Amino acid sequence: MLTSRTFLKRTRAGSVLKVVREHYLRDDIPCGAAACPLCPPRPDGGPSVLEERPSGAASSLCPGPHYLLPDTNLLLHQIDILEDPVIKNVIVLQTVLQEVRNRSAPVYKRIRDVIGNPEKHFYSFTNEHHRETYVEQEQGESSNDRNDRAIRVAVKWYNEHLKKMQNEEIQVIFLTNDRNNKEKALEEGITAYTCEEYIKSLIANPDLVDRLACISDEGKEIESGKIIFPEHLPLSKLQQGIKSGIYLQGTYRASRDNYLEATVWVHGDAEENKEIIIQGLKHLNRAVHEDIVAVELLAKDEWVAPSSVVLQDDGQNEDDVETEEEKENILKTSDNKSMLRPTGKVVGIIKRNWRPFCGMLSKSQIKEARRHLFTPADRRIPRIRIETRQADTLEGQRIIVAIDGWPRNSRYPNGHFVKNLGSAGDKETETEVLLLEHDVPHQPFSQAVLSFLPKMPWSITEKVGVHIADVSYFIRPGNALDEESAKRGTTVYLCEKRIDMVPELLSSNLCSLRSNVDRLAFSCIWEMNHNAEILKTRFTKSVINSKASLTYAEAQMRIDSATINDDITVSLRGLNKLAKILKKKRIDNGALTLSSPEVRFHMDSETHDPIDLQTKELKETNSMVEEFMLLANVSVAQKIYDEFPEFALLRKHPAPPPSNYDILVKAAKSKNLEIKTDSAKALAESLDKAESPAFPYLNTLLRILTTRCMMQAVYFCSGMDNDFHHYGLASPIYTHFTSPIRRYADIIVHRLLAVAIGADSTYPELTDKHKLSDLCKNLNYRHKMAQYAQRASVAFHTQLFFKTKGVVNEDAYILFVRKNAIVVLIPKYGLEGTVFFEEKDKPTPRLDYNNEVPSLTVEDTTLHVFDKVKVNVMLDASKIQHQKIRMVLVEPKIPGNDVPAQFSTMMSSNSEPEKKKKKLQE
Repeated sequence: MLTSRTFLKRTRAGSVLKVVREHYLRDDIPCGAAACPLCPPRPDGGPSVLEERPSGAASSLCPGPHYLLPDTNLLLHQIDILEDPVIKNVIVLQTVLQEVRNRSAPVYKRIRDVIGNPEKHFYSFTNEHHRETYVEQEQGESSNDRNDRAIRVAVKWYNEHLKKMQNEEIQVIFLTNDRNNKEKALEEGITAYTCEEYIKSLIANPDLVDRLACISDEGKEIESGKIIFPEHLPLSKLQQGIKSGIYLQGTYRASRDNYLEATVWVHGDAEENKEIIIQGLKHLNRAVHEDIVAVELLAKDEWVAPSSVVLQDDGQNEDDVETEEEKENILKTSDNKSMLRPTGKVVGIIKRNWRPFCGMLSKSQIKEARRHLFTPADRRIPRIRIETRQADTLEGQRIIVAIDGWPRNSRYPNGHFVKNLGSAGDKETETEVLLLEHDVPHQPFSQAVLSFLPKMPWSITEKVGVHIADVSYFIRPGNALDEESAKRGTTVYLCEKRIDMVPELLSSNLCSLRSNVDRLAFSCIWEMNHNAEILKTRFTKSVINSKASLTYAEAQMRIDSATINDDITVSLRGLNKLAKILKKKRIDNGALTLSSPEVRFHMDSETHDPIDLQTKELKETNSMVEEFMLLANVSVAQKIYDEFPEFALLRKHPAPPPSNYDILVKAAKSKNLEIKTDSAKALAESLDKAESPAFPYLNTLLRILTTRCMMQAVYFCSGMDNDFHHYGLASPIYTHFTSPIRRYADIIVHRLLAVAIGADSTYPELTDKHKLSDLCKNLNYRHKMAQYAQRASVAFHTQLFFKTKGVVNEDAYILFVRKNAIVVLIPKYGLEGTVFFEEKDKPTPRLDYNNEVPSLTVEDTTLHVFDKVKVNVMLDASKIQHQKIRMVLVEPKIPGNDVPAQFSTMMSSNSEPEKKKKKLQE
């Protein structure tokens, strides 16, 4: 059966176009119920999905066998309930799926995964193409009302259809939280319940109630409570305001150090007001980290400077707004007009980017209380108010909680319990937490992905050729292996674990350049003279048979030994000589040499706990390999850009805005040193001159601080950007070519290069700059999350290390001073800690903060940036679940500084077992 709709449409040119849309209706779409004699078999030949005798939890409301059919809003908000193993035999209408897809891509993916799970018995019914369930939109009827009516029509059809097919009556229960939709359903004789009514009827599963999303009626809540926040403007007004320039749209980024401050990075090309400061609870206005928000700029006389105070939400009294207002009074840092920044307030939310959050339950002190606060592991996320009957069980556990909403009269958002991950402090639990928190895909590779791996034993044959790249030969465009690699984006290195981007058969075997084994390679070959001047560059697919597989230490030992003079060692010395020349040329051109201590753990072979922790020492061989990798990346970047000026995947490092250097310049000036920042070359030269014979570690501290001023390097498509420059490397063009096993960007670059030299054919996505740009966004996100995950892994293993050490006394240096705290670095461990000088319920010492020097005077003791101090570091075993250590200033001694320090680490680490796997290839 065919229906059609005709309407007129005016084109851009002004002419009128007649449009006819045809809609096909069928009567052979199966209902999905097992053993249904009225329906034809499924078109794909698969079995029926809905069980003949529906299993699942027994309901006191619906004691008989039944299927469930949810509407759109219920599926969107109660997806955690629907994913629970207890909930089975659910009919998901095409109408509902289409609405969910348009409104929430993450929920759509989750429900598609549930539908694909045969144990859940979820059936997707194509009601929009079934002759008896399709409904036309009536005149004057909204799309939403039409869809609600279509859902009710489908429920009625199912109930009538099921009565015809068997004697035992199976009922279809309509689940909706929409009051009007439920009332209409009941009037039409449909059995309908809210999600809460149905879940509470599952007597054998009382804990499932905790997973109900808290969907509140904000209007009613405001009637019964004090209004804390301004009302969010509706989306239509926000869009009009953004278009007219009244409001600015950007990404909201909460501060890790001050819960009453955030920044909004404005979208678009305009450089002016790129970053807007938001200060104070009411101006933050219920935005959550990574939300897309609309902000209104305040008048210039209301602009503020970034706060230098460290404030953390203790969450003791969620209704104590007066205390929050008192804290806001100390936010203002400076009256110096040069420090003021564009300042605004959040007036509405364009898009929520909420996700499930990991953390711990802060159990209420009120006996028998069901309302508790959840403390997320990420300090940028506000505490979340949840209701649970399992508080005693969940205390001390790592749990997952989802946000449901944030009423104007609530200090914190409302949410619900999702899952218990396990005991806090347990290594497996903590690893799972950090992977989830940083959105690292870590599930085992599916059979669909593994099916594209070569069958073993595998060897290079004439049929394969020479002219085939290693990784890009095994990972072909568009297959499941390629899609999974693109989604993961990068390999993630944790202290004791590696989350591979590609299956182990490739990462550790077929694509690993082992010694004395033929392996496929993509080679960048230079002809150089003794001055490291390139005479000729050639790219080719090749087969390589490595003569040796060495660690950096083994290669360094050969170079340094006077008694070893075999061919391999002589070659290494020649490469090292050329590498030193290449490095000098880079530095002379303005390349920066920065510093970020990396720590290395030595693990106990039995317990796998860290038994030693030290900063990693780089050798000449590290630099040797780095120089040739940098040269290959630059050479390939130029080649693919010459061939594909619109489609080259490149990597750039933007120059920092001048304001980023303020802290560096002031800190150097306090030590009578001048740091010039007008160019990368000027910065590099002034860093080289910034030496102090009496303070040899000063130069390292300056380079560490310089690293903090830098912007993030990013991937981009050449056809979508004009600025290619890599600031840190002082290179006009750059890309990543050298690590296709662990970076998906390199795979794309290999494919571009292969096409450029005629070694492979192209495909549509490779020359679509918009798709490449979207791919770059995912790669940049995955790389950033991988870095954060690595740092979190270091933090946890460092705590394990200190757990048995008692009190450790170490030298430290002050990196930053705040209004009420100092941030210190312990070089031996590469650790940072924030030491506070005020503690709740204790007298606060006299504090005098000087932003210009910069320094902090505590009582009569003045602390400057880069001052050397001594600290006692200890881990409170009872606090490991909260990821806190205690750090106390020993020298100089200041009363009242023995409060817990917030613990962080500087960079990702490489544990000793993982580093042994990284070989230097020849």
